[in-house]
Amino acid sequence: MSVTMAARPGKVTQRYRLDSAPGQLTPEERAVRGKAARAEVPLESHAEFDPPPNRPDPISLLEAQAQTRLPDLVPVRYGRMMVSPFTYFRGAALPMAADLAITPVSGLSVQACGDAHLSNFGVFGSPERRLVFDVNDFDETMPGPWEWDVKRLAASLEVAARGRGFPAKKRAAIVAATVARYRQAMRMFAGQTDLAVWYARADIEEVRQQFQGQLGAKQHKRLDKGMAKARTRDSMQEVAKLTREVDGQPRIISDPPLLIPIDELIAERVDRAEFVKQITGLIGGYRRSLQTDRKYLLEQFEFCDMARKVVGVGSVGTRCWIILLLGRDGSDPLFLQVKEAEASVMEEFVGESEFANHGERVVTGQRLMQAASDIFLGWVHQPSGLDGQARDFYGRQLRDWKGAADIDQMAPEGMGAYGRLCGWTLARAHARSGDRIAIASYLGGGTTFERAILDFSQAYAEQNADDYQRLVDAAASGSLDARTGL
Repeated sequence: MSVTMAARPGKVTQRYRLDSAPGQLTPEERAVRGKAARAEVPLESHAEFDPPPNRPDPISLLEAQAQTRLPDLVPVRYGRMMVSPFTYFRGAALPMAADLAITPVSGLSVQACGDAHLSNFGVFGSPERRLVFDVNDFDETMPGPWEWDVKRLAASLEVAARGRGFPAKKRAAIVAATVARYRQAMRMFAGQTDLAVWYARADIEEVRQQFQGQLGAKQHKRLDKGMAKARTRDSMQEVAKLTREVDGQPRIISDPPLLIPIDELIAERVDRAEFVKQITGLIGGYRRSLQTDRKYLLEQFEFCDMARKVVGVGSVGTRCWIILLLGRDGSDPLFLQVKEAEASVMEEFVGESEFANHGERVVTGQRLMQAASDIFLGWVHQPSGLDGQARDFYGRQLRDWKGAADIDQMAPEGMGAYGRLCGWTLARAHARSGDRIAIASYLGGGTTFERAILDFSQAYAEQNADDYQRLVDAAASGSLDARTGL
């Protein structure tokens, strides 16, 4: 089956689902399925990006999205998006979803990230205390077309490489190699057993060995420094950085509007003791979404303090909290990040989520796509927040050996190696939930697909540059309020 989405369709109900049929077909039948999809939706067609005259205005889409966000933080979001075309791209997941909805797709579904740009990959600590590399942002995850993730990743590399001033030939090599690695990895996973695919992961030490001969001394030094730095990022480091001692207890510092302790937010409106009681109840609800052993571990910790914290680019304006819990004493802290989960930007185009709680949608998608997930990954529903509105949230550790590549410091060779690693990682994530044999058969053994995606990424980078300028012009004219430098 193949599907070509229409531009901004009406309300869609369950257009895409994860496919349970592969287990009922032989590998040969699944390969035939992929070839049939390729006959209907040729690989060359993925080069297409031809926005219609009535293309939705990207600024209007962003403003509509901002209606459910904290008004005082929306200008911060726009300010962060205005830093460069790449930061605009990072925040413009909704406009790109609307653009991708009119592009050809094979109809082979996966658990899609929905926002698979290169800054949404990174390293973190596995439960076994190994540094692993994986997709690390799932706010938009939904069952949907695997092509959308590939196109967003490829376009992000083109946009980022332009921002670094790389020549066209090197940009093309980076993008093509990334997409080729996705295709090759999918073909490799197609030949593996289901368990082998499930256990596959990018252990960072193995990754380092893999790229041993492909990076210069400076890149290796930067990689080693980044790995060492990631291992220091934990709750103890966050306590030292984000708190001060008050009456013998750590209290989160104030740095508005980016970090505001709960005592400042509730002020005279709510009694603190009553508020702590409510939060303790919510933490209990969140704890019930964890595995049994993690529930037991979390029960050892008690609430100490919390604050509203601004994170990222695209997420700015959503309600994001950090919660400080203490275990046996003050030297045993646990910082949780509890982040609001709204409807995915994909839902308008692929159908509503099957989950009533968007936090559960995020957590389920993350567990499907990641080789190893945070031990405290869970969700909760808040019946009534500070504004009286019901909201969904998901939680995880604020810092657990987390690290990200410094895009602004990458040389062409480094970005090429990083792109190939992202391509392999995305293929592995898709292979866990989609029909990897059909997708591999669809992609084939030639280079047609990467050439098509290269054309798409170049065209979309031009569109992104135009959209970025429209945001800058709107801020300059005063029609849009943007706060820079935050």
